[in-house]
Amino acid sequence: MTSTVFDSALYRDMFGTVEMRAIFSDAGYLARCLEAEAALARAQAGIGMIPAAAAREISARANIACLDLAAMKRETEIVGYPILPLVKQLAAACSGDAGGYVHWGATTQDIMDTAVVLQLRAAFDLIAADLHEILASLESLARRYRDTPMAGRTHLQHALPVTFGYKAAVWRAPLARHRERLAQLRPRVLVGQFGGAAGTLASLGSQGLAVRAALMRELDLGEPAITWHVARDALTEAVLFTGLLTASLAKIASDVMMMMSTEFGEVFEPFEHGRGASSTMPQKRNPISSELILACAKLVRQHCALMLDAMVQDFERATGPWHAEWIALPESYLATAGALRQAKLMLAGLSVDTKRMQRNLELTSGLIVTEAVMMGLAPKLGRQAAHDVVYDACRAAAESGRPLLELLGANADVSPHLDRTELERLLDPRNYLGSAAQMVDRSLG
Repeated sequence: MTSTVFDSALYRDMFGTVEMRAIFSDAGYLARCLEAEAALARAQAGIGMIPAAAAREISARANIACLDLAAMKRETEIVGYPILPLVKQLAAACSGDAGGYVHWGATTQDIMDTAVVLQLRAAFDLIAADLHEILASLESLARRYRDTPMAGRTHLQHALPVTFGYKAAVWRAPLARHRERLAQLRPRVLVGQFGGAAGTLASLGSQGLAVRAALMRELDLGEPAITWHVARDALTEAVLFTGLLTASLAKIASDVMMMMSTEFGEVFEPFEHGRGASSTMPQKRNPISSELILACAKLVRQHCALMLDAMVQDFERATGPWHAEWIALPESYLATAGALRQAKLMLAGLSVDTKRMQRNLELTSGLIVTEAVMMGLAPKLGRQAAHDVVYDACRAAAESGRPLLELLGANADVSPHLDRTELERLLDPRNYLGSAAQMVDRSLG
């Protein structure tokens, strides 16, 4: 029985991916807990704290096959955490007295936090691979349409001409920065947890820090300078990163969704028979990937707030905020994986209608480049006077339906300074693209 979009047989691959679900599944999580327990035993054996034979036996038995998940569920509901039943079952699976050395000097949160960090390491790798593909698609679009003019829009109105390559490069820029952020996250987030009951490692006497260092070497994780049981900024940053990433994807999706509308018709998500179809309107081609990206991004932003709230933890071990992380962190990464999957699909096969872009650019018969005319007149009339003259001509063109070129050519304030040839040049959107192409080149390196 399933109850959420993340485990639904219908929706789960729309709001996540197989690979990310595997990382954050019960099996994936428990495997990381067992990995941490085995690494702890090897680290302690390495400094002579426990017998080497015990560490070998614990490592050999520390796999998901040793667990009775039904029994674990029952005990987890009683205890409130899964580690005590996990330790009991792992210890029972070990032969001889090796089981007595399982979880030596550790506390529940040490294992659970370290398991989450191990999950995040795998999740970061998936996100990095997806970002690589999306950046490549956007780079291809930016290069291909570097000089393709289209209407730039501000406040949903025609503003000035841009190029579609410029738009794609603007989409790409924050994702390139997110790739940098992901690399910068690793040393802050991929740090293991080992502090014992109250974080001081008192149960291990003078060897506590040596065990911690050895454990982190075993797991190839960073070693904390101090226990972070109630200092949750790194895990919160890991979720806030997904908020940034999915919001940037949602900006792209929002643009694509509007550009797919009938009145725009400038780009379309890749065609697949039946995709985006309506049950009643045969003509429909709905922006399915864009809609899913937007939904995933909204969910992630909600969890960003939850993680920030969960940072407020009492004393040396929290009474509730920690549990909120169990919801927010996995769901954020599942939704991020879903958004990335949809973005890869959409951008790799995005259909671009350059003819429609040109028609839309010409909709206002030159009004979109009246700034060019104003700037052409400004040296003669002064900027404000030039603005007022062109503004009045624009209003007259809009109200009368007469061509702007005709009105400007007949204007006594304009004709002495700009002849018809110069006006035609200024009113051609292709001549008013500024540094758009050069910016594309710079942003792509």
